[in-house]
Amino acid sequence: MNLRQHIPDDDPELKELILLIAEGGKKIQSSFIKKQGVAGTQNIYDEEQVEMDVWADQVLGEDFCNSGLVAAFASEERPEVINCEKGGKFSVVMDPLDGSSLMGINLSVGTIIGIYAGDNPLLPGREMVAAMYVLYGPLTTVTYTVKKGVHEFALDAEGEFVLQHEDMKIGSSKIYAPGALRKDWLPGHKKLIEDLEGQGYKLRFSGSFVADVHQILHKGGMFTYPGFIGREQGKLRLVFELNPMGFIVTQAGGSCSVGTQNNLDLTPEKIDHRVPVYVGGRTEIELAEKYMKGD
Repeated sequence: MNLRQHIPDDDPELKELILLIAEGGKKIQSSFIKKQGVAGTQNIYDEEQVEMDVWADQVLGEDFCNSGLVAAFASEERPEVINCEKGGKFSVVMDPLDGSSLMGINLSVGTIIGIYAGDNPLLPGREMVAAMYVLYGPLTTVTYTVKKGVHEFALDAEGEFVLQHEDMKIGSSKIYAPGALRKDWLPGHKKLIEDLEGQGYKLRFSGSFVADVHQILHKGGMFTYPGFIGREQGKLRLVFELNPMGFIVTQAGGSCSVGTQNNLDLTPEKIDHRVPVYVGGRTEIELAEKYMKGD
């Protein structure tokens, strides 16, 4: 079964938007060999952009505004919400190329997408109607949810996304992927990691958020990039990273949090709202909140 056949027909326009994004993933995948340089620019976070960051953002942004489906979108690579079609039914949030700094050593990177009804993309994550990511690794895969399970498709030699895993459930393996320097961890987070290590959790961390959460989705455990000394409010972005990926993991039976509450309940304060990140199995997220709340 291919992706078009699998996506429910309940909302034809939502189906077409998901397929449009999957086609955009094909364009991005085919261009890695040609666009490996540095763009010479910085994004809104003063991070140096690689050529593919800029190009992926441009490709997807143009697709959205030419589709007639998207009223507005917000991108990690842009300082403000972009308005497209007044008649568009959806708004989109995206990280066009998460983990792009790893391209030079050929590790997995990905595109993260969240979709809302209406023209406001800065809503609580729980209001998403769909979320998906494209992972560019040994296989190029699309993982999506429209709140009817989480499903994964791989790009085959004929250019079709074909079903690999249907109705995925988060695994139960003991894996943890911790960001930030250990010396800068806050006391509650340090106790959490010590507890996980005491239970025999193994460290698996690549530095690509989408790839690391993809591993957690398949195998189990927890990804975390906490608040830390000097950046107590966290480093990763609520709108573009944690909400879409947390939404997907939750639909697969997992959970997500900023350490003290479920991030999907938060209304973004601004486009670049940063938060501590905890996403994974329910047991691990409950444990994280126990330590971060000081219970």
